[in-house]
Amino acid sequence: MTEPAKITIIEGPPPTFELVGDAWIFGLIEGPLPSNVAVCRVRTANGPALVERCYRAWRERQPIYLEYRSEDGLTEQAPITAVRFLESNEGHLLLLWVRLEEEDIEIEFEFEDEMEDDFDFDIDFEEEDDDDQDLDYSI
Repeated sequence: MTEPAKITIIEGPPPTFELVGDAWIFGLIEGPLPSNVAVCRVRTANGPALVERCYRAWRERQPIYLEYRSEDGLTEQAPITAVRFLESNEGHLLLLWVRLEEEDIEIEFEFEDEMEDDFDFDIDFEEEDDDDQDLDYSI
């Protein structure tokens, strides 16, 4: 039995996976376990060769995996369901769509607080009306 094909991230931080909700993805996630598809962007010097490695595995009806180190340093694998590369000034950018089981998905929320930009926190409390002097504001 041959070892499954894989693409290994050998240096840099752990990859960031972004869940994808495009309609074409649903054809890729059939399987015995509930899963989702996420996209991962990886810089590489040999994008076309890595895409060909995926195509070759799929032509032979074999899975191919993305192997990477998780945040805690453990080696993880995710099945690659689609691949594409783009050329950029820094080299090739490999787009990998991988299948993640629901137990492996950690959702992180980021909020941008635009209210602070719109709200004036420099309120001048020096000016008081005579009507407000009779009120007690203590708690």
